Amino acid sequence: MPHPVRVTRTHLADGRELLYFDDENPYLSGEETRILDDPRKLPIASTQSEMRRDPLTGEWNVYAAHRMNRTFMPPANENPLAPSKPGQLPTEIPAVDYNVVVFENRFPSLSVHAEQSSGESSEQRLPDLIPHQPARGRCEVVCFTPEVDHSFKDLSYQRARTVVEAWAHRTAELSAIEGIRHVFPFENRGAEIGVTLQHPHGQIYSYPYIPSRAQQIIIQARHHRDNTGHDLFDDILRAEHEDGRRLLRVGDYFTAFVPAAAKWPVEVMMMPHRDVKDFAELSDVERDELTRMYLDLLRRIDQFFEGVDRTPYISAWNQAVVGEEREYGRFHLQLFSLMRSPGRMKFLAGSESGQGAWISDTTPERIAQRFQEIGEQA
Repeated sequence: MPHPVRVTRTHLADGRELLYFDDENPYLSGEETRILDDPRKLPIASTQSEMRRDPLTGEWNVYAAHRMNRTFMPPANENPLAPSKPGQLPTEIPAVDYNVVVFENRFPSLSVHAEQSSGESSEQRLPDLIPHQPARGRCEVVCFTPEVDHSFKDLSYQRARTVVEAWAHRTAELSAIEGIRHVFPFENRGAEIGVTLQHPHGQIYSYPYIPSRAQQIIIQARHHRDNTGHDLFDDILRAEHEDGRRLLRVGDYFTAFVPAAAKWPVEVMMMPHRDVKDFAELSDVERDELTRMYLDLLRRIDQFFEGVDRTPYISAWNQAVVGEEREYGRFHLQLFSLMRSPGRMKFLAGSESGQGAWISDTTPERIAQRFQEIGEQA
């Protein structure tokens, strides 16, 4: 069955867009509406983010110097992702309550408001062999809940399903922006990861270029098809099912498993059985199963280490690129943690950072065994 959600749009004081995603009456029915007016006095949103391509690797790097002064671990009464309560400082969200909210980041790495930096132009100060341009894209914040002490795994199925609807809605709209090549929803959780706001939230980056991981997937998928005539993702699923040791959960539409070549100390992948390109292409029943399976994986990752209640993690929703070469991608989740043992993080030192040559402290089979034990206990 479809999951009904009411979407209400407004703009913040500086012109950034905000969208409420409501799943409960009376807001779902329209009997009541959220507060739409932002009372703050803010300058009109603009950035000076810039992109440059490394001539040695061909990779694009983004420079967003304005992010140096972004909000960092504010006190509880200055939480910008909380609802705006009477008698308190107004936040990024004008309403006194909300279900799920999405808005343009106030300190974005990429922005449709990107402008050429002032003063000496890039053309005057950079050599010809380094392509450069304004970093025109869009970065959005996704607030999962008004409850600051919660995490995604604490959401009810209904609210988590609404977040999935928000991801699908934003994927479709962001993909339609001229020049966007890749839309990437993700969540960073935990101070160890570098989170600057403790409020439970994720982000969506829409890039005007193809990031490295997405580009490598295209290269490998094309090579596999040219040499075998098969789809790479189908063959990965087939191999994991035949092996069986790293399977965590098999549904009607998705399989969750620890990939045989997992690189992170804790890593899980969730992949659809059919060739789905992004959130927007998922059917209602697929979104239902994805929501339940994802909540299960998040509960398991928080039990992975003895004595650790909130495992720091990155939840990366990989989607096919927009436009040319889209055929070589498939929607899938990569959920991983840099924690290698209770309270100890894996540092990306010389080999990993200097050469991208990965060395793991465990094996995919051990990771899978621990996740399977947790599942059996539950």
